[in-house]
Amino acid sequence: FCRTNDRILIMGIRSAEMSKYAANSFLATKISFINEISRLCDAYDADIAEVRNGMCSDSRIGYKFIFPGVGYGGSCFPKDIKALINMSRKVGYEPRILTAVEEVNSEQKKVLVEKVKAHFGKNLKGKTFAVWGLAFKPQTDDMREAPSVVIINELIAMGATVKAYDPVAMQEAKKVFGNNNSVTLCADEYETLKDAVAMLLITEWHQFRYPDFERMSKIMRQKVIFDGRNQYNPKAVKEMGFTYYGIGRR
Repeated sequence: FCRTNDRILIMGIRSAEMSKYAANSFLATKISFINEISRLCDAYDADIAEVRNGMCSDSRIGYKFIFPGVGYGGSCFPKDIKALINMSRKVGYEPRILTAVEEVNSEQKKVLVEKVKAHFGKNLKGKTFAVWGLAFKPQTDDMREAPSVVIINELIAMGATVKAYDPVAMQEAKKVFGNNNSVTLCADEYETLKDAVAMLLITEWHQFRYPDFERMSKIMRQKVIFDGRNQYNPKAVKEMGFTYYGIGRR
């Protein structure tokens, strides 16, 4: 901290603990808030990217940690939200905002599955889906509470088979899905596309930011993309013949 000139704050032990929980819970709240707004954008044909820009241009709000997607995961946010909820209930207080943040996040992890069902129906038997990204965020192999696990399990429950790839988290993925015959872990992102009726982008790795769409179109059985991180330009993707579904935008 001294080397980087970061501030050192002096406070009591209980305040320090509460500060850590409160900071992570507030960041989680920002994520759940924009995800809830994205649901409304889907319902009312608004564009979450435009709404985000309009909202976040207010300096009192700002742009940081306000990105729609498939929900947060990892070890910190879920754990700290649960800790504050439990601490609240121990003293007889029901933390309505915190419980809502947790509930919204749980539902948001299934938002792509809802879009898959709307496009393909509820029976996915005989259909293969490509999943890009397994870690809960880029630059880590951590799959704890990862949206990918929920999404893949939901697809399998509807009869689908899944081919998945992550640049870093493949060893962790083997621990999670290694014994599941419905999941194939592939050597790269393009291998997942063979026989796939759709690709689901779950984790926004830089490696996935600029894919070869022409190559993808030659491999995939159907040209459908479910963009769980709004990483691609919908207009450009559609012009290349793909059907595109994003989060809070079309």
